[in-house]
Amino acid sequence: MVIGRNEGERLHRCLQSIQRAGDIPLVYVDSGSTDGSIELAHSLGVDVVHLDLATPFTAARARNAGLARLGETHPDLNFVQFVDGDCEMHPDWFDSAARTLAADRDLAIVCGRLRERNRDATIYNRLCDMEWAEPAGEVPWCGGIFLARIAPIVVAVGFREDVIAGEEPELCIRLRHAGWRIRRIDAEMASHDADVSRFHQWWRRSVRAGYSYAQGAHIHGSAPQRYWVRETRSNWLWGLLVPVLSLATAWPSMGASLLLLAAYPLLAARVYRHQRRRGHNARDARLYATFCVLGKVPAALGQAHFLADRLLRRRARIIEYKKAAQPGKFPPLRPTRREHQIADRNDDGRTQHLF
Repeated sequence: MVIGRNEGERLHRCLQSIQRAGDIPLVYVDSGSTDGSIELAHSLGVDVVHLDLATPFTAARARNAGLARLGETHPDLNFVQFVDGDCEMHPDWFDSAARTLAADRDLAIVCGRLRERNRDATIYNRLCDMEWAEPAGEVPWCGGIFLARIAPIVVAVGFREDVIAGEEPELCIRLRHAGWRIRRIDAEMASHDADVSRFHQWWRRSVRAGYSYAQGAHIHGSAPQRYWVRETRSNWLWGLLVPVLSLATAWPSMGASLLLLAAYPLLAARVYRHQRRRGHNARDARLYATFCVLGKVPAALGQAHFLADRLLRRRARIIEYKKAAQPGKFPPLRPTRREHQIADRNDDGRTQHLF
């Protein structure tokens, strides 16, 4: 099940990467695209769900709509693969993930290694790739690309549609509370195309992350989860309190308060050491540490945005950072879904009974 909005060629690659995997039921949920994405999906023989424009879009809403459509058209499915339209699936992922879920009935979700498609194109893409590089094992939550057992998600009533970002970790909190587990396996899952080439895109993405932290802490911040509580406190401290306090008291303290700003290099050094311990080279660790510290400011602004929405009783709206694809700018279509199934389907049809 794929969700997207103005993903252009990214969506083209995404849909075809799934169709090459075999006879897997495929639904695309579109959140008001204006770039020809809907027409593209139809041309590839994909079942398309159009979200009503009258209700604000969220990825959570799109995921619920796609899951509902699959339940209507294929009620016997056991597993569902959630995919964002800017990702291209690895050909071996579906079998690896399905085997893992089938072998452990206590697992609700399986995710794997997500890589940035154009890692070295920009420093922002490189940051994303480092963000995806998490170790394998039992994990508290996952990102937006994962294979899930359908039954527990249905029992949990799906994703919270008022969560504008981070809807997957929020669902994982509820699943783990119900006794389910989440696992990241050492397998290639997908390549992601962040397409972040400008500082302002990175800034808006960081603002969105801050909004997600604040909203998540509001929902699940109490014990025992303490979800995003430490992160939100850190963002308030480094992104707002320290700079405001140091600058506001600079005159009465004769500049002594500016010494507080010396704490930022110390924080960066701490992040750098952590990244080095995770196996990143010195160059990447320095980059990550720099932007991790710098990102406290937009994250704090995102948290303030959430508080303002809550105080003013405004409905949350998505915070977009990508450039919309130009209408109709797609390459010539590759082989159809049926042609790929004939050419690539395994003789034993090993995944057909699972999806």
